[in-house]
Amino acid sequence: MIEKQQIKSEEKAVLVGLVQKEQTNEQVEEYLDELAFLAETAGAIAIKQFTQKLPHPDSRTFVGKGKLEQIKLFVQAKGVDLVIFDDELTGSQIINIEKELGVKTIDRSDLILDIFARRARTAQAKVQVELAQYQYLLPRLKGMWKHLERQGGGIGTRGPGETEIETDRRIVKDKISLLRKRLSEFDKQAFTQRKERGEFIRVALVGYTNVGKSTLMNLLSKSEVFAENKLFATLDTTTRKVVFENTPFLLSDTVGFIRKLPHHLVESFKSTLDEVREADILLHVVDVSHPQHEEHIGVVNKTLQELKAFDKPILTIFNKMDLYEEKNFDSWLEPEVKLEILRELREKWEHATDNNCIFVSAKERLNLDNLRDFVLTRVRDMYKIRYPYKTAFFY
Repeated sequence: MIEKQQIKSEEKAVLVGLVQKEQTNEQVEEYLDELAFLAETAGAIAIKQFTQKLPHPDSRTFVGKGKLEQIKLFVQAKGVDLVIFDDELTGSQIINIEKELGVKTIDRSDLILDIFARRARTAQAKVQVELAQYQYLLPRLKGMWKHLERQGGGIGTRGPGETEIETDRRIVKDKISLLRKRLSEFDKQAFTQRKERGEFIRVALVGYTNVGKSTLMNLLSKSEVFAENKLFATLDTTTRKVVFENTPFLLSDTVGFIRKLPHHLVESFKSTLDEVREADILLHVVDVSHPQHEEHIGVVNKTLQELKAFDKPILTIFNKMDLYEEKNFDSWLEPEVKLEILRELREKWEHATDNNCIFVSAKERLNLDNLRDFVLTRVRDMYKIRYPYKTAFFY
């Protein structure tokens, strides 16, 4: 990994967002709440949010001069360690802001990369994250690093007439090239492993981060996959063989999506996301209790389109129904009214998904038998299309 100062545990952080054209204050506040969750996942504590309405970011300091002064006064008064911006900053903006505020400044992409670096466990995940870090660093090199450590420095490390920044760029580009070669080797290994899995229908769990994919994976496959209430708990794809009523299939848990996911991260995690591309059926898990769950569905669908995987059969699983009822139903609400609200919710999404949806609670084990039947029916239908000669063995 790049030797770069990571976020320390319990660092006090301030969050900054811009309300730009076609955005509302409520939207930006919700984005900052998500940024606070990201900061918490990285170990920091968000103690204040600042927003400013601007048609476009200030080219020098992202926010206006007056807002920056307001942030500076708060930072000094509260002993803040870190300022996090919700949008990508240029290298010069980071330098200018840090000069004004006197504290470490990062953007959303850098924060996500920090979390990915902490959670990378396998050699492949570590290489993927390191590649994304260098791709993030390259356009921001000027002034951010005085120099990079030159391995095997001395004669031959600098070309004729190269300035220090040009040397740094060359070092980073060489490193990116080397990491891409290493990733291509992992890709070949992964492709071979997928080929050796045999003629099984492949099912992949996809969804926004922290919607309960890993919990559902554990329940459906009866195996232990790491799951916790934090963003990006899963980085490495986990695949298990599952058998429902004599019908076997492969079930994969994948990295969660998020709005404003850095493009270089999607590119770096291409091999991990190949599980999504090569799946026969996608189970799109949604946290129905989240107030922005419809926007989350849009983010996932857009990412699936970018991955050229949106044309696959998609079954939508609305998870956390227990939390949805807890948040939306008061104790005094009539049972008939509750049933009517739930009926309307079901009808709305059954219509939107062409009846390819189901409502469950993984935590409370609600409706899981129906979920298994729901998945089994789709898997058997897919076997009839893909491997019709095998279906006789399953029934």
